[in-house]
Amino acid sequence: MTSSLAARDRASQRRIAFATIIGTTIEWYDFFIYATSAGLVFAQLFFQPAGKEIALLLSFATVGISFLFRPLGAFLAGHFGDVIGRRAMLVVTLVLMGAATTLIGALPTFAQIGIAAPILLLLLRILQGLSAGGEWGGAVLMAVEHAPANRRGRAGSWPQLGVPLGFLLASGMTALMTGVVSPGAAYLQWGWRVPFLASVILIVVGFVIRRSVEESPVFAEIAKRGKQANLPIVTLFRRYWHLVILAALVFVGNGALGYMTTGGFLNSYAINVQSIDTTSVLLAAVFAAAVWFLSTLLAGRLADAIGRRNTFMIGFALQAVIVFPIFWLVDAGGLPGLYIALLLISTGLGLTYGPLAAWYAEIFPASIRFSGVSITYALGAVLGGAFAPMIAQLLLGATGTTAAVSAYLLFATLLGAAATLCLRDRSGIPLGPDHEAEQASGATMFTPTESSGAPARELAGNR
Repeated sequence: MTSSLAARDRASQRRIAFATIIGTTIEWYDFFIYATSAGLVFAQLFFQPAGKEIALLLSFATVGISFLFRPLGAFLAGHFGDVIGRRAMLVVTLVLMGAATTLIGALPTFAQIGIAAPILLLLLRILQGLSAGGEWGGAVLMAVEHAPANRRGRAGSWPQLGVPLGFLLASGMTALMTGVVSPGAAYLQWGWRVPFLASVILIVVGFVIRRSVEESPVFAEIAKRGKQANLPIVTLFRRYWHLVILAALVFVGNGALGYMTTGGFLNSYAINVQSIDTTSVLLAAVFAAAVWFLSTLLAGRLADAIGRRNTFMIGFALQAVIVFPIFWLVDAGGLPGLYIALLLISTGLGLTYGPLAAWYAEIFPASIRFSGVSITYALGAVLGGAFAPMIAQLLLGATGTTAAVSAYLLFATLLGAAATLCLRDRSGIPLGPDHEAEQASGATMFTPTESSGAPARELAGNR
């Protein structure tokens, strides 16, 4: 019987891992295909009357504007995820993201319908932002709350793997279109639409897979007892606002550097400033995504072995060392230099991204956990990644050198490292509703660890 139960548990873990990885990959493929296109063609297709430089800035701005709506998506998904369940929100966010992406692929350009084209593009990008804001928290909690305590770092890295996989898929699909299927003018005319329209197939696959996964055992126990929080967001900001800020700043340290690649800036810089072939740059991005995948997987295992905080600090140390050399490598080394730069960036990103899911899940109490991880992640994305490509483009234009961009990335990295040092490593803490008193105290270095106290009492009073 024990062997049979263990086999079922392993099968369940594999199913959850597959569902979270596939679903998150689809979500982030949709998200990154937009960012890739923004750096390549959207300036010409939707903002051309503004002039070349301003059009590119506007194109990058639409990448960032969607981030402003991620907190709203996180608020909505967090509330309903804590009230009606994790799984339902996973399905809703997937369908919303896929529908918005598919519609972008069918959107007329400025030459066809004028100013309505960029307005519609922006509205659909906002829908993508709402979806992305709610997606991550649900996927993370489904993975981490199902996992044994000693494997949460590894389990938390599963949905994280969907981000580099989505980037790989988006870059690979775009490289296929620019280099093989619709090279040159054909890509600008119609080829750019294909990666967006292909999302409709991915929606169906992801929907079927996510519907097959069981609800998180933590939420199932909360629902069974009828102890869902009535106003999880109110409780979160009344008692844990400082924790939200610190944890969001941790992600800032990752996001600013990450969106140099996933936000399209480095691609645009290599193509437009260093005159490297477009398809070659996209293939280099595929390579970067593969390295990011492997370093994220490694970071999940390291987080279980040496702790979440230690893994983060290793990653931030690497990021601090490389933020200046990465641009020197591209400037002096051409395409080979770009590959080396992306290798360094992607390794640092994985180390500061892989442990994030488990750590976020372990610092918030069970009854407000979906709201906590979703809103914190969304705020970190806004502060760190939202306008990073546009800020980098402005700094480059104003100074004529990438040194200012590197200084900006160094500041973000040091900010993330400082916030990391302010949080306690909570590896192995019980995640179930029976341990909310322990979960409610001691997450930061400035608060004592207690088995009971005001935070726990307030949680009980808001159910």
